[in-house]
Amino acid sequence: MRPPHLDSPPRPAGPRAAVRAAVALAVPTVLLLLLVAASWQPLMSLDGDIARTTHRWAVGEPGVTQTFRILTDWVWDPVTMRVLAAVAVVWVLWRHAERWLAAWLVVAVALGTLVQQGLKAAIGRERPEWPDPVDSAHYAAFPSGHAMTATVVCGLLLWLLRLYGAGRALWLTALTVAVVSVLGVGLTRVWLGVHWPSDVLGGWLLGSLVVVLTVVSYGKWRDARGT
Repeated sequence: MRPPHLDSPPRPAGPRAAVRAAVALAVPTVLLLLLVAASWQPLMSLDGDIARTTHRWAVGEPGVTQTFRILTDWVWDPVTMRVLAAVAVVWVLWRHAERWLAAWLVVAVALGTLVQQGLKAAIGRERPEWPDPVDSAHYAAFPSGHAMTATVVCGLLLWLLRLYGAGRALWLTALTVAVVSVLGVGLTRVWLGVHWPSDVLGGWLLGSLVVVLTVVSYGKWRDARGT
């Protein structure tokens, strides 16, 4: 039997707060994007200092590095995250017959991917290069696809739990897993030397913005329908 608190129809998700969050996220997101595109020297220097330090640690700690490779390639990989999103879409359709909500989820994940790939192509930032690499990655660096995808998917899943009134224990467990996953995947990308720290920060900010815009647009659509 399903928990009663997961059977109720979705509730509005605080559209005013979501709008304020969208504005608050948009400002640092755009600022960071412009600084990276302009190769602002203080940011480039900070990125380089952090990347060199973490690469030195990665070379000196092969056990930790191998663990991070497994986590980033399998547990927090974008494909894994999109599979989780697909499972959530199926659950929404099967258990609750919420076709529009399922469509919103699909569009949000697709939008995150398009934004990510479009910015990579437009900015064309080079990835870090090392004489003794511990991992490899291809295509442009900014923003981090791993960080952005994890943020989008984890954020959407938390939103779903809020919509359906998940209990406190389930919510806290999901929140903990989401935070560890989003922060963890960012750490692995920098540790493995395949991203600059600002790539990861950009992925987090952009992913959060996609989630908040999804919440705002869905709330406004529900208000317009009077549901």
